[in-house]
Amino acid sequence: MSNKRRAPVATETKLPHNTMSNGPINGSKPDDPPKLFKVTANDGKTAEEFELAYTVTKVVGNGSFGVVYQAKLIKSGDEVAIKKVLQDKRFKNRELQIMKLVSHPNIVYLKSFFYSNGEKKDEVYLNLVLEYVPETVYRASRSYAKNKQIMPMLLIKLYMYQLFRSLAYIHSLGICHRDIKPQNLLLNPATGVLKLCDFGSAKILVAGEPNVSYICSRYYRAPELIFGATNYTTNIDVWSTGCVMAELMLGHPLFPGESGIDQLVEIIKVLGTPTREQIKTMNPNYMEHKFPQIKPHPFSKVFRARTPPEAIDLISRLLEYTPANRLTAIQAMCHPFFDELRNPETRLPNGRELPKLFDFTAQELSIREDLISQLVPPHAEEEILSRGIDIHNFTPLTESQMRASLD
Repeated sequence: MSNKRRAPVATETKLPHNTMSNGPINGSKPDDPPKLFKVTANDGKTAEEFELAYTVTKVVGNGSFGVVYQAKLIKSGDEVAIKKVLQDKRFKNRELQIMKLVSHPNIVYLKSFFYSNGEKKDEVYLNLVLEYVPETVYRASRSYAKNKQIMPMLLIKLYMYQLFRSLAYIHSLGICHRDIKPQNLLLNPATGVLKLCDFGSAKILVAGEPNVSYICSRYYRAPELIFGATNYTTNIDVWSTGCVMAELMLGHPLFPGESGIDQLVEIIKVLGTPTREQIKTMNPNYMEHKFPQIKPHPFSKVFRARTPPEAIDLISRLLEYTPANRLTAIQAMCHPFFDELRNPETRLPNGRELPKLFDFTAQELSIREDLISQLVPPHAEEEILSRGIDIHNFTPLTESQMRASLD
């Protein structure tokens, strides 16, 4: 990776030169011509330097992390999202390192990155240039709720399957996302493709190395995190995914806690009070605490009467107190709830074909060699074989070949 950190040289059309070097001016009037920015960027995969020219369309998000702009690349005409975060020069940016490592159809793609100067002396911003995806599961779910409708079960299957596929992949690399929530699931409604985004909290988990427990947005936090565990695993992402699936089926969050402890109360109201043994699996230091004894509220009563039993069965296997008892992402993909997606006749509600769901790589097929026959429907075998992978005579990669490591 090049260490040259050049600020963008903003060459603007029909406007005086922009003296601010930290990116677009937010105060421009709507009828102003778009400003052209030219920067020295690095390719997202090869880190090769090149000149990148873009115009900013609008701010599409901001938070404690920084700002996200929608922009248009001059050369290709592609729409992109530029995520701009303050960079601590003493450390490598973990999000950038992880985004350079991952490559998957259900993960937002890092096209390139560049550095820019801030207003203050010595302030440096990292700008991640990501593929632009128009919608989020959060907005889609909210628009159904607003119209007093529930998301069609086929779409819930489609979105959850692709989320599990992205998780199976990153978990096989040893990466835990640590912030799975509807806002971080990007959607192309026309094609039905889902892409996981925002790796700002993601980390390669190493057994025996402690991790902070204060991660993940409240409604989606696994109980072991609420109990302050620091030795958690990628199972926390599976819990969050169960919460997202339940939310799509209900039209509102399943566990809407107003604080950390209230979050635990909301979980107990549904799952009942955890046993001593279950608490021990989450955080042994909490064993002596006394919790109100509450009986579980069956999932069949949580969801509406016509909910398919496979949906309830899957959720009950994701939302388990004991982390090791939760399904893994790859196991969840094989669940009968997703069988409709494996039927070659199934179509999207708009009549289009389903997006590619079974174009597995050797990495994905190596996760659980024993599940290949359940993962790959017969009609998908030919495409996999065309890439030189014979699923009936497959040698899986070793765990050390699969796991990612940061330089």
